[in-house]
Amino acid sequence: MIQLAEKHLIKKSNKYFKEVDKLAFESKNLYNFANYIIRQEFITNKVYLNYNKIQKQLQSHETYKSLPAKVSQQILKLLDKNWLSFFKAIKDYSKNPSKYKGRPKLPKYKDKIKGRNILVYTTQAISKKELKKGFIKLSGTDIKIKSDKKSIQQVRIIPRNKEYVVEIIYEQKEVELEVNKNDFISIDIGLNNLATITSNKKGLNPVIINGRMLKSMN
Repeated sequence: MIQLAEKHLIKKSNKYFKEVDKLAFESKNLYNFANYIIRQEFITNKVYLNYNKIQKQLQSHETYKSLPAKVSQQILKLLDKNWLSFFKAIKDYSKNPSKYKGRPKLPKYKDKIKGRNILVYTTQAISKKELKKGFIKLSGTDIKIKSDKKSIQQVRIIPRNKEYVVEIIYEQKEVELEVNKNDFISIDIGLNNLATITSNKKGLNPVIINGRMLKSMN
C-alpha cells in the first residue's frame, strides 16, 4: 500500500472559505496558547511539558474545546513535534555550532491577527455516513468535499497565501506496471541547461532544455 494525496484548493470565492479560515484561526489560538504555557514552564522551571501533559492540562480550556477533540489533539501533537525538533537542534548545535548561523530558538508564536495554523482531521473526525455517499464531511463543520477515495487516512487543511489547500490522504494498493525494464531514460538537471535528457531506446532523440532564461530571472 502507498499513501497518496488528493488536493482541493479553497479560495476566497469558495463557499467554505470563511468557515475554513475561522477554523485555522482557532487552530492558531490553541497552538499559541499551548506554546505560551510550555515556554513559560521551560524558561522558568526548565521543565518541558510534553504532549500528554499539555493535552491533559488544556482539554477543558476554551481554545481546546473550540475544535473537535481529535483535531485539537493533532494541533498539540504538531507543537510537541516542533519542540522535540528544537531540542534535537540544540543538542546538535552544542556539538557542531559551525553548522548554524546562530543558536536555535524556541518554537515561535504565530501572528496574533494574521496567523493561521494547519488542521488535521483523522478518520475519527470524518463522517463515515457521508463517506459512503462520496463526500468528505469534517466533524463539527458544514464542510463537505466530493471525493471517491475510500481508504482515507486523514484530511489536512493547510494555510497557503491567503488560500487553503485541503489534502485528502488515502491509501492505494501499489500496482506493478508492465514496462520494459531494459529501457532507461536519464535526466541531468543543471543551470545553463535546465535538463539534459537521453535514453538507450532507439528512436528517442536526446533533448536539451535551455535554462538560461530562468537563471536570468532568478
